Amino acid sequence: MGFIHMFKISTIPYECRLGWRYTRARRGSRKNTFISFISGVSMFGIALGVAALIIVLSVMNGFQKEVRDRMLSVISHVEIMASQEATLEDWQALQSSLESNPMVVGTAPYVTQQALLVKGEMMKGALIRGIDPDQEGKVAEFATQLPVEMKAQLRPGRFGVILGEELAYAMNVHAGDAVVILSPGGQFSPAGMLPRMKQLRVMGLFKSGHYEFDASLVLLNIEDAKTLFRLDGPTGLRLKLHKPQEARYFSQVLQAELGSAYAVSDWTMQNKTWFAAVQVEKRMMFIILALIVAVAAFNLVSTLVMTVTDKLADIAIMRTLGASPFSIMLIFMLQGSLVGIIGTFLGLVGGTLVALNIDVIVPFIENLLGAHFLPKDIYFISSMPSDPQAGDIVPIVIISLCMSLLATLYPSWRASRVNPAEALRYE
Repeated sequence: MGFIHMFKISTIPYECRLGWRYTRARRGSRKNTFISFISGVSMFGIALGVAALIIVLSVMNGFQKEVRDRMLSVISHVEIMASQEATLEDWQALQSSLESNPMVVGTAPYVTQQALLVKGEMMKGALIRGIDPDQEGKVAEFATQLPVEMKAQLRPGRFGVILGEELAYAMNVHAGDAVVILSPGGQFSPAGMLPRMKQLRVMGLFKSGHYEFDASLVLLNIEDAKTLFRLDGPTGLRLKLHKPQEARYFSQVLQAELGSAYAVSDWTMQNKTWFAAVQVEKRMMFIILALIVAVAAFNLVSTLVMTVTDKLADIAIMRTLGASPFSIMLIFMLQGSLVGIIGTFLGLVGGTLVALNIDVIVPFIENLLGAHFLPKDIYFISSMPSDPQAGDIVPIVIISLCMSLLATLYPSWRASRVNPAEALRYE
C-alpha cells in the first residue's frame, strides 16, 4: 500500500502526511469523496463563522467610533458647572487657570437651557446653547466649520440663532425666518404663569453629522442667552482635551481639586448608557456568532468518526508496523486541525477584506436592492462604517482554532484505541 511506503521511507513525519492525505478526496472512492465533502462543509462553516464575526464586530466598532467622533464634534470633553447656583461665579479666573493646564486644548463658557421653538403652528423642543462665537471653536470641532459670516451674525443684542439642519427641516424653517422661543421660568399674571417669549431671527443652519444634535440644537450668542434666561453669568465651562480618552481621569482629578462647589462631568458620563448598551450588544453578538463557529467546528466530530470507521484496516496495519496509539491519535487530530486551520484562514482573509471594503460593498447592495439600511432619521449615522481591530480579530482566530482542536480529541482518541486484531478480522 502507498501509506506503507510513506510510513517506512519518507523523512516527513508520516502523521502529517497521512493527516493531510485523509483530508483530501481520492478518485474512485465514493465513501472517501463523501467524507471529504463533509470536511469541506465543516471548513466552509468555520470560514463563514469567522468571517461573520470579523465583519459584524468591525461594523460595530466602526459604528461606535463614528458616533463617538460625531458626538465629540458637538459636545465637550469635560464640562464644569456650579453645584448649587444657576451660574458659574468667578469663571474668568477658573478659565485662565485651566487653559494653562498642558492636558487642555481650549476652554469656552456656555449657557444651556431647554426651551420650545415655535413657528406658526409648529412647536419643537430644543436645546438652547449660548456660545461665544470667538471661543466656541476651541472646544467644538463643528464650530470651526461654520462660515465666518454666519458666526459674525451672532452679535450680542441681535438675538440671531443658528439651527441644526434637521430641526430646521422638521419645522420648515429657512435662513432669514423668524422663530419664537418659549423659555421656562416665566412671570405670574392674573391668568396664571406665562412663559417668557422672544422672537429670534434664523441666521443660518449647521450640520454636525450627528442626527440627535442636528435635530435639537439651537446656537445663540451667550450674552443674548443670559438676557433671555435672566442669568448673571455662564452656566459653565466647556473643555477640550488633547486626549479624549483621558477625560474620565482628568474630570476626577479636577473634581477633587475644585471641591463640592463645582460639578465636573465628562463625555463618557454624559453618554454612559449609550456606550454601555453598545458594549453589551457587541458582547452578545460575539457570543451568538461564535456559536456558528462552534457548530461548524463540531461537525468535524462526525467527519472524523466516519474517517476512523473507513480507515480501520489502515489503522490496524499501522499498529502492526509499530505505530503507537499516540501517533494514530495525532494523525486524526492533524486531519481535523487542518480543516480548522484552513477554514479559519479563509474566514480571516474573507472577513477582513469585506470589513475593509464595506464602504463600497454596502452602497452597491443598497443600489442593487433599492433599499437603505441605515435611515438617518432612525440611526445616528446613515452610512455603514467599519473599524477592524486586532483586539477583536486575534481572539476570534484563537477561539476558532481551539474549537477545531477540541472537536478532534474524542474521535482521535477512539482511533488510537482500535484493536488491530478486531479491525482485521473481516478484511
